[in-house]
Amino acid sequence: MSITAAMVKELRELSGAGMMDCKKALAETDGNMEAAVDWLRAKGISKADKKAGRTAAEGLVGVAADGNKAVVVEINSETDFVARNDEFQKLVSGIASVALGTDGSVDAVAAANYPATGKSVADTIKDAIGTIGENLTLRRSAGLSVDEGVVASYIHNGVADGLGKLGVLVALKSSGNKDALNAFGRQVAMHVAATSPLAVKPEDVDQVAAERERSIFIEQARESGKPDNIIEKMVEGRMRKFFEEVALLSQAFVINPDLTVAAAAKEAEKDVGAPVEIVGFARLLVGEGVEKEESDFAAEVAAAAKG
Repeated sequence: MSITAAMVKELRELSGAGMMDCKKALAETDGNMEAAVDWLRAKGISKADKKAGRTAAEGLVGVAADGNKAVVVEINSETDFVARNDEFQKLVSGIASVALGTDGSVDAVAAANYPATGKSVADTIKDAIGTIGENLTLRRSAGLSVDEGVVASYIHNGVADGLGKLGVLVALKSSGNKDALNAFGRQVAMHVAATSPLAVKPEDVDQVAAERERSIFIEQARESGKPDNIIEKMVEGRMRKFFEEVALLSQAFVINPDLTVAAAAKEAEKDVGAPVEIVGFARLLVGEGVEKEESDFAAEVAAAAKG
């Protein structure tokens, strides 16, 4: 496969590695961008884990909660100017409230009736595009519920009640005091906002992601030239650390790093007055995973001024 300058440039932006290393990585992986990132990581040339540096879509995340159920929705706009617009914020809040009556999936939210317009959420967004003058999309949504307990929520960088750039839900199962449970749940939600875990428990981590990490660790270990039996122990040690770092319950609790999140939940039982089980979480960061063309800020302002 022919390796183009554009491919090398993209890999450099993703990995921070040098041009020649990027070119070699692409040649070694037949131009597969993700495999090339892994190749660079395995060689110790790149520490890029994901394309997080390329996220730049604008918009807002909205959260709505009602005791043992909560939802979070992400509505994207083209510019941050619109994200600060009162009408747009009202729309996101309204959609979050509507989403609370669904299972939280994007399809269900899009099809739900928006009371203020008497139309579906999808059609209401289409109408708003004409009014606001920018493309708007319902990109992601998630809902959590428990039979007994609470679903706590947290908004980071909030611009209004229930609105911000990052929204987190945490579902806790317990028969204990709801106020104490919600207070602890909010702390866990703040933790999730800060650490972005992949799953609640190590065994829940996506196997594809885990095997990808294992492959990289094996390649890195082989670079050391050590025998296979030592390499196996090295890799198993690295994988244990990997699961500790990405599974919520085994992470060091940001509120009190001396405790894991699991241990903090155990401590919280004293205030809650009953066993506490963290059963799920959802974390939506505006624009995460979306690429956006670099723009000239002055030109963007000028374009906005022209309306």
